[in-house]
Amino acid sequence: MSPRWEPNPDIRNGRHVTHDLHAHLVFVTKYRKDVFDHDMLKRCEEIMREVCGSFETELLEFNGEADHVHLLVHYPPKIALSKLINSLKGVSSRYLRAEYTGRINRIGLGSVFWSRSYFAGSCGGAPLSVVRQYIEGQKRPT
Repeated sequence: MSPRWEPNPDIRNGRHVTHDLHAHLVFVTKYRKDVFDHDMLKRCEEIMREVCGSFETELLEFNGEADHVHLLVHYPPKIALSKLINSLKGVSSRYLRAEYTGRINRIGLGSVFWSRSYFAGSCGGAPLSVVRQYIEGQKRPT
């Protein structure tokens, strides 16, 4: 790093990589059924923190409503985001279905907790226009 830059504690270093990757994830319940209450969201957050820990990933923020959850994760480049998402949804589904069987059965989700679809968006850092301008401004050798 150039000495003109202030060290950023969010930037992680590996043996051959320096990275600062964040993703905003949204998972929706099957058929957008209103399943979650406060206690169930709290338990879902605990489960997802454990899963993130096993992937060397940090769950920075978690919140949700009755039919969906939002996560902000800080992850290393060696993690395939799709594998993390698969594990987050799979593990949370198993635990939540086991611990809240009566509630989930009353709502009528059947054997599936989460919708197959999800949202994943990259976030953090400079806006694309600033990055584009920075790259264009590089001193290319002639």
